[in-house]
Amino acid sequence: MTTALLIVDVQPTFCEGGELPVTGGNAVAEAVAAHLRATRADYDVVVTTQDRHVDPGAHFSDAPDFVDSWPAHGVAGTANAEIHPATAAALAAVGGADLTIFKGAYAAAYSGFDGTDETGTPLAEALRERGVDAVDVCGIAESHCVKETVLDALRAGLRTRLLVDLTVPVTAELGAAARAEMLAAGAEEARTGLGLDR
Repeated sequence: MTTALLIVDVQPTFCEGGELPVTGGNAVAEAVAAHLRATRADYDVVVTTQDRHVDPGAHFSDAPDFVDSWPAHGVAGTANAEIHPATAAALAAVGGADLTIFKGAYAAAYSGFDGTDETGTPLAEALRERGVDAVDVCGIAESHCVKETVLDALRAGLRTRLLVDLTVPVTAELGAAARAEMLAAGAEEARTGLGLDR
């Protein structure tokens, strides 16, 4: 089995101090870094996804409803749109990501499968090219972009595990609903022992 680690949107914009912070985001970034350092050899492919918004239309709003519209975040060209420094340092220490996916330049994009690499290759195609048939998914936020990425991975026919302690939801209630939806769709859950006690 060829396995990829999908690190979803571990960016300062979604962590404490960012434009759209999720409580526990910085802790997730540190935990993902620890997981990378401990288990890089277990993965055939390491993938990062990033919101990199240029002009995503109604996805950004000065009066957001926090359902379909949000404060500006993940803005292309800003430091907060880059990979979180803790995770970036771990990636550098283990040889970097094999695949970097950007999403949302001109539209809302929650799932990593909505994005492409710098050559314009969609994530699903890039994984197929590398023979990937299983993915472990972690990142921010469990209730939104992680959930959508997991569901799309399952739709793509990939064996999909959610690394529960390497993700965090916007709220506990949204997280519980997201977890139930992912498991009902066929995702497995796993704990690394390195992350949040959830």
